[in-house]
Amino acid sequence: MSPRLVVFDWDGTLTDSLEPITAGIRVAIERAGLPPRSDEAIREIIGLGVAAGIARLYPQAPGEARVALANVQADPAVRAHTEQPAPLFAGARELVEALAGQGTLLAIATGKGRDALQRDLVAAGLADRFAAVRTADDGPGKPAPAPLLALLEETGTWPGEAVVVGDTLYDLQMAQAAGVEGIGVTWGVHPAERLHTGGPRAVVERLEDLSDLLTGRGGASGWESGSR
Repeated sequence: MSPRLVVFDWDGTLTDSLEPITAGIRVAIERAGLPPRSDEAIREIIGLGVAAGIARLYPQAPGEARVALANVQADPAVRAHTEQPAPLFAGARELVEALAGQGTLLAIATGKGRDALQRDLVAAGLADRFAAVRTADDGPGKPAPAPLLALLEETGTWPGEAVVVGDTLYDLQMAQAAGVEGIGVTWGVHPAERLHTGGPRAVVERLEDLSDLLTGRGGASGWESGSR
């Protein structure tokens, strides 16, 4: 049996978008006149909510940094990176379609803005495949459980009937905090050893292995429905 609800992260999990995101943040920092940060430091905040990410990059003055970055969001040099839809990873579309075809509910929890996510979904031809989404525009973000709890409520799903799939420790921490199992994927931001610290059900290195886990193929054990 597959889970009733699969909650995907978007960037770095289903889409190969880490390089344009990193470049966009780097340009925004430069245009805002803030002290530069390394690509490694920038990649480290991908997946976090906006406030948490800025606080990590600029712990001495997160409020001032947020205002400065907000002021350059419309800059064409920034938008050239942030508004360009990223390609899906090979096999991601097939996985989404297979899960939708067998009746699994699908949702997204992302640190991306709602408009940017919608552009990506339309460009990927997947706008009608997800029952619910939570974005950076919807309140507290990862690793807090709020986005996931909202998705569970919206879809009428109990924690034991769901699973979170993501490429960062923040995804798995969100899942843990909400009492939901998680699966880490290694083709995004965080390496396997770091993902394992989030207590996932599994860490996978190939989309084919993720598909087997979620659809119950290959002898993978399914999810049992949570108790009410």
